[in-house]
Amino acid sequence: MDSVPLKSVKDRWEKLYISREINARLSPNTITEILRETGSDMGAQMDLFQSLITESGKLAFDLSSIFSRSENINIAAKGHNADHIYLPQINMALAFDLDQYRPVFLKPLEGSVRDVKSLRKVLEEIDFTGILVLDTGFSSQDLVEIMQSEMKFIMPLRRNQEIIDYDMEMRSSFVYRNRGIRSGFINSKGLRIYMFQDQMLMAEESSTFIKMIAEKKRTQKEFDSESRKFGKISILSNVRDDPETIYNFYKQREEIEQAFDAMKNELENDKSYLGDDDSIRGYFFVSFLSLYLYYSIFVLIRAAGLTNKLSVKDVLLKFSKVYRIVRGKKETLSEIPSGVEKIDESLGTHIFPKILRS
Repeated sequence: MDSVPLKSVKDRWEKLYISREINARLSPNTITEILRETGSDMGAQMDLFQSLITESGKLAFDLSSIFSRSENINIAAKGHNADHIYLPQINMALAFDLDQYRPVFLKPLEGSVRDVKSLRKVLEEIDFTGILVLDTGFSSQDLVEIMQSEMKFIMPLRRNQEIIDYDMEMRSSFVYRNRGIRSGFINSKGLRIYMFQDQMLMAEESSTFIKMIAEKKRTQKEFDSESRKFGKISILSNVRDDPETIYNFYKQREEIEQAFDAMKNELENDKSYLGDDDSIRGYFFVSFLSLYLYYSIFVLIRAAGLTNKLSVKDVLLKFSKVYRIVRGKKETLSEIPSGVEKIDESLGTHIFPKILRS
């Protein structure tokens, strides 16, 4: 139910009923060897990724990195990262299908390769020609290359980007999750810069700045200069669509980043067991399968209209309240709480059998 480090997998497995039927060898050394063998079969991994991407029209692409001092990991190399730390790192690329709402690609990349080159390499491998929804992590140099490329992209800009016009006129508006959003755009050199202003965020940023003035941390002159940026998000794209659609794409990828960050934290806990390139690749592939299962459950929650009430973790926690009770040769289920039954019915999982096999 919860993620656990590799050293605790055996203990967690032994608490599950299925451990009575499958005698799994789960020592850290055995798991590492399995990961190494899995990671060495890169062709099979790419076949799976390509089969998932075939029907994708819009992909969110995220590139991040973790640090590693292991001398046996060749893909770990010193390179650019958001924290400006000059240590050997492993880049990792995640592609997420925004139409099907599922991960379709996850792979470690050589740490010294710049972001935009990593992006190009992934696109070559997966043969994707649809729309890419990127993040703000690309450097100014990368941004120029992306603008000059033929790839279709949607990319939020950092607030200090010179191409942003904060005095842009915003002539339309819409509501996103009960938040009023003003919007506008300008066309420039074959590209379009979309501007959005979240009215609640504008008020929050304004209030925070005024408090800082009262605490003598900022000045009124700075407020007068910065206030025109409050609540505003700028998005650069060569895709021409209505602003609300573009904004929805942007917000979708925000949700994905949260899952990616959680996966990075797990990898930080386990990297001491991953001593070479193949074990790293195997770990990433197993993490991909885990992420795929996670979003398979999330899609059910989303289809049932319950995303405001339930998370994937909530569902797994509630389902885990039901136990299989073994008395000699007889097996029964513990009482199923009515709330759990309702969730099971709403999601259409039908996970609890009416009659257990003997």
